[in-house]
Amino acid sequence: MKAVVAAGLGCRKGCPAEEIADLVRLALQEAGCEPSALSGLFAPAFKQGEAGLAEAAACLGVPLVLVPQAALEAAEPRVLTRSERVVALTGLGSVAETAALAGAGPHSTLRRARIASANATCAIAINEA
Repeated sequence: MKAVVAAGLGCRKGCPAEEIADLVRLALQEAGCEPSALSGLFAPAFKQGEAGLAEAAACLGVPLVLVPQAALEAAEPRVLTRSERVVALTGLGSVAETAALAGAGPHSTLRRARIASANATCAIAINEA
């Protein structure tokens, strides 16, 4: 069975697709994963309608999956990074990490903790089960 490699994302409103795609490529490289192994981009459902996310997914040739709040909350205890500002805004320690973990499944682990650009965050989770 092929491993699920999930790129979890958070971003500011209006973040350009190129910035998101570049950040995903960097996170994959730092995680030791080939871009061709990427299963999809995973973002919180509250980011629905964010054009940069959809365009980045199309650019990378993978689906954009919007993750429901309940799934993000279920993954939250497994995050490595906690931002008190993000907790105050979303109730989650890290949007990118929870989205990656939720996207890769309940037995996934973070391969690359959250990294950030000016307007986006990305984390990589993998499920080899």
